[in-house]
Amino acid sequence: MIVEIGHYALVLALCFAIVQGTVPFWGAARQDPALMSMAPAAALGQFLFVSMAFLALIYAHVTSDFSVLNVVENSSTMKPLIYKISGVWGNHEGSLVLWVWILCLFGAAVAARGHNLPDSFKARVLAIQGLIGVAFLAFILFTSNPFARLTPAPFEGNGLNPILQDPGLAIHPPMLYLGYVGFSMAYSFAMAALIEGRVDPAWARWLRPWTLAAWTALTLGIALGSWWAYYELGWGGFWFWDPVENASFMPWLAGTALLHSAIVVEKRDALKSWTILLAILTFSLSLLGTFLVRSGVLTSVHAFATDPSRGLFILLILIVAIGGSLALYAWRAPTMEGGGMFAPISRESGLVLNNLLLAAATATVLLGTLYPLILETTTGAKISVGGPYFQATFIPLMVPLIAAVPIGAMLAWKRADLPGVLARLKLAAAASLLVLLGVWAVRDGSSVMGLLGFLMAAWLVLGSLTELGQRIGLGTLPPGRVLGRLRGLPRSAFAMVIAHAGLGVLIAGMTAVSTGQTQRILTMSAGQTVDLAGYQVRFDGVEDVAGANYRAQRGQFTLLSASRVVATINSEKRTYLVERMPTTEAGIRTTLLGDTYLVLGDALSAGRWNVRMYYNPLAVWMWLGAGIMGVGGLVSLSDRRLRVGAPQPAAKPSTAAPARA
Repeated sequence: MIVEIGHYALVLALCFAIVQGTVPFWGAARQDPALMSMAPAAALGQFLFVSMAFLALIYAHVTSDFSVLNVVENSSTMKPLIYKISGVWGNHEGSLVLWVWILCLFGAAVAARGHNLPDSFKARVLAIQGLIGVAFLAFILFTSNPFARLTPAPFEGNGLNPILQDPGLAIHPPMLYLGYVGFSMAYSFAMAALIEGRVDPAWARWLRPWTLAAWTALTLGIALGSWWAYYELGWGGFWFWDPVENASFMPWLAGTALLHSAIVVEKRDALKSWTILLAILTFSLSLLGTFLVRSGVLTSVHAFATDPSRGLFILLILIVAIGGSLALYAWRAPTMEGGGMFAPISRESGLVLNNLLLAAATATVLLGTLYPLILETTTGAKISVGGPYFQATFIPLMVPLIAAVPIGAMLAWKRADLPGVLARLKLAAAASLLVLLGVWAVRDGSSVMGLLGFLMAAWLVLGSLTELGQRIGLGTLPPGRVLGRLRGLPRSAFAMVIAHAGLGVLIAGMTAVSTGQTQRILTMSAGQTVDLAGYQVRFDGVEDVAGANYRAQRGQFTLLSASRVVATINSEKRTYLVERMPTTEAGIRTTLLGDTYLVLGDALSAGRWNVRMYYNPLAVWMWLGAGIMGVGGLVSLSDRRLRVGAPQPAAKPSTAAPARA
């Protein structure tokens, strides 16, 4: 009965989405308050019924209701509870329900918290969200029903892919979807602005918190996915430039550009058309990621194996959403006034450079992701575009961007003094060079790319801290006044420093692992000891162990330094009982200085085993840096200025916004 209620709730949610996507549009066009007021009610109703459906699907998985096909294909009675729950979104149908639930969550948040939005604008924003909901609810109900029954019901399910039975996968997809789907709100704000012909500082102020929330969630979601791949797949790396990894990275790059561009609209009433275009493209890239994962065109540990007909449905959504929005943009964008003027050397110009480099980086990743698919479709030839291409195209764009970040953050609006800014950053530059020399001395034989990476990381962190010090008068004012100015800074100023410094920490970790990894692949027998990056690793043998739903062979290793035991590390080869699939669990000892990463391989004759060993210096800095960036986003979200309207600039009577009650 609960399953039928869940299915019926999806049908009712589609009905509410249809109302939400049509009636408020009509009301806004007629300026009818009664019709416009239906938008928040419909958004809340849609969220309520999708929540009911989502809970019903979770209930079916938790209770192992094998009369539901989705439960049979993705669960079993032997799975621990946490994996029964996470298995709900570990498949195509369930993940779509999560996708739509998050879409409705953002719509309900605007309905409940968007009190500062004009009624007509709010109605149009929620109507656009409703139309997106119509598309994906129809996709679920007509092609991907998660509540389809199976008769007769089997006594046991097929289980879940073992590599998805991990705590990281319980958190990673919801966080990633909060980012992916959260950018739908930026899209809806852009479309509503194009329809109304209104893009001004107030609009940018309304847009920023929703974009910032999505960006923060996507940052943390990508980091969690990279962390999961690092410790679960047992290959010793953190990023493979997999097409589905790229599919989440591209919206992040475009969303980063959007955040910075919206600042220019808010502060200087400039870059309006560009900001609208970025809002459209960011969500379009999110939809592209959804298509790549579910179309069947990719083979990846991230992709859902689905039939092509579902991919055609999503492709149709993609064409309508992107084509319609770009057509509207082409029609309305030329009517937008340019806004404030600024000199070539100014904060605005720095943010334009930021946007251009991020847009170019997004384009290179998009080309490297889609070109093999296009080539295979048109000619049948199969090629692989991997790390060498992205390193040759992406990194050269990131170096000038990172170099410009501390400089741009210290430039004044409208017109700036570049020599003065460079003079204020000379201590940061000198300290960065000292870091470079220190790395060169400690890491004998470091590559040029490695040294450049550490230089950029140090410059980003120290430059950001210098900018903060300049703002509070550190070293030039008495301590009391410094503290007073520190307390008086808006939270967004702290957030910028935190996010930029976190990026520097992330770059340091990525550079260290990419250029300083030590690797050994060998065969070992019990009692044998080998050297690894200044440590000795002793193989103590293998024992059989039993888990909740698997059997494993656990390799035991002892890590020693100068004959002193430092740690015991275990690596397992697991065989899951229901799925009959083997997995490898890496054994990792993490410190701030580096990870000792051990993987037990296949058994050989005479008690010998294949073993892979890695030492990844500063690996934890990658996750720490991403976490710091996420904290920066949260701090910025807490800034009160994002919850109130921006001051309205003086406007001509013909272009003035409608008065608000």
